[in-house]
Amino acid sequence: MKNKLIYGLVITALMSCGDRNSKTSDIETPSDKYAELNIQARAIFGVLPTVSKKLENPLTNEKIQLGKALYFDNRLSKDNTQSCNTCHNLNTYGVDNKSFSEGNDGELGGRNSPTTLNAAFHIAQFWDGREPDVEAQAGGPILNPIEMAMPNENAVIEKLSKIDEYKKLFSKAFPNEENAITYDNLKKAIGAFERKLVTPSKFDDYISGNDNALNEKELKGLQTFINSGCVTCHSGKLLGGNMFQKFGLFSNYWEHTKSKKIDEGIFEVTKNETDKYFFKVPSLRNIEKTAPYFHDGSINELSAAIKIMAKIQVNKDLTEKEISEIIDFLKTLTGNVPNELKE
Repeated sequence: MKNKLIYGLVITALMSCGDRNSKTSDIETPSDKYAELNIQARAIFGVLPTVSKKLENPLTNEKIQLGKALYFDNRLSKDNTQSCNTCHNLNTYGVDNKSFSEGNDGELGGRNSPTTLNAAFHIAQFWDGREPDVEAQAGGPILNPIEMAMPNENAVIEKLSKIDEYKKLFSKAFPNEENAITYDNLKKAIGAFERKLVTPSKFDDYISGNDNALNEKELKGLQTFINSGCVTCHSGKLLGGNMFQKFGLFSNYWEHTKSKKIDEGIFEVTKNETDKYFFKVPSLRNIEKTAPYFHDGSINELSAAIKIMAKIQVNKDLTEKEISEIIDFLKTLTGNVPNELKE
């Protein structure tokens, strides 16, 4: 009788355990709930590589170290007051968080300084795409009269040639060149350094196949981001940076941003009527940290920028809830600059 009682208790316990296991297995996890989204997202976006390579500018440690020294050096400006890092501060995600940056003589630039983080992956450089890569871009601000204000390339090379540190650094970076201190090599070195300014984030873990890298709130935000049409322009591994688009497809952007100047974008370079108000689509990597937004830094709050973009680009009036969800997702795009690349 006693043995039968024990046997009955064991069977009951096993059945109870089985029921609990069954109920547990029936609970839908975020990765199950968003299985379709996972497939969709991995088709739309891509994993950020660890470095941007360029065949014509092979990366070496010596070249990168030279580029780093140049990036942080105020002596590249007329009065030794400005460096690349002044406007593209690596401690603040490659920007200065100002609408317009102040140059050597105190004059403000005409457009917002975009981040240098992940910039090497972009289809082109500057808001109007007038330079093809970070090497070409690197030489521009140094000679720009409003920015670093050096009079010409020869003046830059003459200045650097008097600095013993640079004599050594250029020789190591370009060992096969008799006269290594050239403006072209300066651009190559800064470009090489910027090609290392890559900031992968938890989003890359997710796109790589880790369904649990994002929580349910972040996955919901991703779903809202896709459903709202944001991926029309903000797709690929950068979530942008890979195309040009008219800013204000459904209405004039300045009516929403209250911009003081109406910037005609690429048209100012090409003079083609069809290019009016076209700009390079910015990457959304680190977007929560790089305010103010748009080419003129006219909007300070990310929520306001999202609302405007939805209205003028996809003709949608997003709710506050939808905007909040999108922000939850965008925060997953924030990464970190490797400490060894900071000053």
